[in-house]
Amino acid sequence: MKTNYIEHIGIAVKNLEESIKFYENIFGLKCYATEEVKEQKVKTAFFLLGQTKIELLEPTDAESAIAKFIEKKGEGIHHIAFAVENIEVSLKEAEEKGIQLIDKTPRKGAEGLDIAFLHPKSTAGVLMELCEKK
Repeated sequence: MKTNYIEHIGIAVKNLEESIKFYENIFGLKCYATEEVKEQKVKTAFFLLGQTKIELLEPTDAESAIAKFIEKKGEGIHHIAFAVENIEVSLKEAEEKGIQLIDKTPRKGAEGLDIAFLHPKSTAGVLMELCEKK
């Protein structure tokens, strides 16, 4: 698998607007985009810090993965996303090496990226996302 950099760190939040203000007021970052990803039942906000983005994720439905995460673990780091050169090949390589896949095929994520998740049961407890900009 060819990874290029950490694409973003995903952080689950209860209130997107309050969290945006926190990152802007405390760290001096500027939210450059917000987006609703209806398929994943979330609203997102993005900040750029160097080459890495911080993605805030607010659930839009009580049954969304982010809502369930917050209910179980509270707000906080949800996942780490890696930029890969070929997401389909990367998924195949990960599975061949015994990694449990949440997504066997890529799906559309925020900012038009193709994304797929690796299960934390086989990644030392960290939910990992693979991302490719096409």
